[in-house]
Amino acid sequence: MTEFDDLLEANRAFAADFSLGGFDGVAHAGVAIVTCMDSRIDPLRMLGLRHGDAKIFRNPGGRVTDQALEALVLGVHLLGVTRVLVIPHTRCAMAASTEDELRERVGASAGQDASWQHFHVIADQRAALADDVARVRAHPLVPDTVAVGGFLYDVDTGLLSQEV
Repeated sequence: MTEFDDLLEANRAFAADFSLGGFDGVAHAGVAIVTCMDSRIDPLRMLGLRHGDAKIFRNPGGRVTDQALEALVLGVHLLGVTRVLVIPHTRCAMAASTEDELRERVGASAGQDASWQHFHVIADQRAALADDVARVRAHPLVPDTVAVGGFLYDVDTGLLSQEV
């Protein structure tokens, strides 16, 4: 028995009637989403999309990092992306804590000093969202023909509001 047996069993049940094989990897709805790793977010369902419709990049806070930009450039030029949605969410730990608070909590959990770890907290979510959208729009490999919008997902209602 391992710590992963329940998940492997669930995977076998999933694979028993697997119908997603043969997808070509293209974003069929032309959508790319940058959002938070928070488990309250179901990126496809919240936008009425299905498997194969979108490329999804997740990280703490839903920020447009260098890695997110790399994914977006690849999506735009190789995978059919024509629309980019940057979607942070309400009640995000990355926006509700300071660097020092997160370092203290992680350090206490780890039983060691975490003062050296950077967590990229977000002091002002709306300002960060505007900066992230501007960063995507200004990237030299993201053409002006790609629509880029900034949205805030409300984890208590399931609603998106366009902020940028």
